[in-house]
Amino acid sequence: MFTHETFLSPFTWRYGSPAMRRIWSEAHRRRLWRRVWVALARAQMAAGLVRPEQLADLEAHVETIDLERAEQIEREIGHDLMAELLTFAEQAPQGGPVLHLGATSADIEDNADAIRIRDALDLIRDRLREVLEALAEAIERWAATPCMAWTHLQPAEPTTVGYRLALYGQDLLRDWEEISRCRAAIRGKGFKGAVGTGASYAALLEGTGVTPSEMEERAMAALDLAAFPVAGQIYPRKQDWQALVALAGLAMSLYKMAFDLRLLQAPPFGEWSEPFGARQVGSSAMPFKRNPVLAERINALARYLGALPSIIWETAAHSLLERTLDDSAIRRILLPEAFLAADEILQLTLRILRGIEIREEALRRNLERYAPFAALEPILMAAARAGADRQALHARLRDHAMAAWEAVRSGAPNPLPERLAADPEITRWLAPETLRRLMEVHLHIGDAPQRARAMAQEIRRAIASDGASK
Repeated sequence: MFTHETFLSPFTWRYGSPAMRRIWSEAHRRRLWRRVWVALARAQMAAGLVRPEQLADLEAHVETIDLERAEQIEREIGHDLMAELLTFAEQAPQGGPVLHLGATSADIEDNADAIRIRDALDLIRDRLREVLEALAEAIERWAATPCMAWTHLQPAEPTTVGYRLALYGQDLLRDWEEISRCRAAIRGKGFKGAVGTGASYAALLEGTGVTPSEMEERAMAALDLAAFPVAGQIYPRKQDWQALVALAGLAMSLYKMAFDLRLLQAPPFGEWSEPFGARQVGSSAMPFKRNPVLAERINALARYLGALPSIIWETAAHSLLERTLDDSAIRRILLPEAFLAADEILQLTLRILRGIEIREEALRRNLERYAPFAALEPILMAAARAGADRQALHARLRDHAMAAWEAVRSGAPNPLPERLAADPEITRWLAPETLRRLMEVHLHIGDAPQRARAMAQEIRRAIASDGASK
């Protein structure tokens, strides 16, 4: 129907997985509508309103959508769900007359949308589980590998690669919990009619011995979907906002990780690199370029995804009284694109984690350049314990540190260890070998390796317990 001769969204073919595109495809949407109609007919059969052969006729045509015929009808009547209903009724002549009994469009559309959101969240959780598994493995692998930590984009004190990764893991674990909570809370509208009172179903079921609530319960059980206890014409659009907030939170976490990688891949740092294919081209003009394009794409899509909750917030807030239709067009665009963006971001993250390069020579270079400064406070404390005047020694250490900073800024090796070892006012209190020991990097990473490994284990327990509960 569409080719590259017309505008196509990048999400149609470039970003997101085929599995996520299928969930948000028009064909799948219409099959879900038919599933909802059949579930309603099955529940009404229990009340004697639908005959078994009519239900069987409908069930036989659930998958046989005809978009061409439905679009032909829609051009005449201007209503896509009604056009699909008439197409379904044409295909199922026995069951067609009992389709949509008592229903309003949102009884069909909103239950189908809830199923799509739920299925899309399941796919996001599967992707996130893979990312968390890969991240836990990386945390453990580099738990004790020292590197410089940076605050205000200035060298601070040593940390470990694994501990930095654990920071991302902790954020993503929160995202895992929030997405899981959101997925478990998904509800459909149920079958409540035009303004949510169930009046049409009450009239339809009069004298059958079946109440509207009982009919709704049967139909929703067939869809394996819980219903909101109350609704207007539509389910509360706050549910859409909550789903997008969870996705935006995930995008926030992955944005930070990707941006950090971009910084660390820059030559002044040079410590991390995303994977780069053997024949990959970094620039059309500069053959030497090795740009962090995966991380940059994550940042681009995450910025877009992060902006969407404000739009859906307005959509939910402007859902006046029992319903207005200004939610329809924006939801057609926003819901699929939000999930496809999150899907693409997670796939890119997994590619990075599975192929990331940690350049230990660059880690050592930066540690040699900056880590000695982190030893000044332990040296000051050790000398004070040995009897030195703390204030006088602080001033002396500062003079050495400022001179060493100037040397480092000029590109020379850090002279601080040699300067301290040659100062008799310092070696008077601390022997040169003691100074060297106090300046060893592993003494300045605290319990970062243990905390990193503990976070990896917490991640593994969380995703394992979720799998066991299914």
